Amino acid sequence: MDSKEFVDMITEIILSKKGSDIKILDMKDVSSIADYFIICSADSDTQVKAIADEVDRKLAKQGIKCYHKEGLVGLNWALLDYVDVVVHIFRTPSRAYYNLEKLWGDAPVIEVIDQLEQKSLDGEND
Repeated sequence: MDSKEFVDMITEIILSKKGSDIKILDMKDVSSIADYFIICSADSDTQVKAIADEVDRKLAKQGIKCYHKEGLVGLNWALLDYVDVVVHIFRTPSRAYYNLEKLWGDAPVIEVIDQLEQKSLDGEND
């Protein structure tokens, strides 16, 4: 699976745990750190942990090991490093403080729209 497919898989997992304001930074031409950063917001430390645990659990089930994890104690910002893709899960105030999107402002950004949320905003019902 290529990095973009991997990003899509992780994004779906984040959405399943109600992660919000998901942005994907294409880092390939900006840094050798990773191909992509996935950044999302969570409303509570419980949600940060739930998102991180679900991403780790579902990928581990497929034989994909997380190279490095950080922030799973304080839970203001959790990081999951899958080498080519790094996942950043922020509590909303911490995300504004660290502002990775601005720090890596040269990276192209892809905004992820939650289809269920979009339907709700558009007034559609299932």
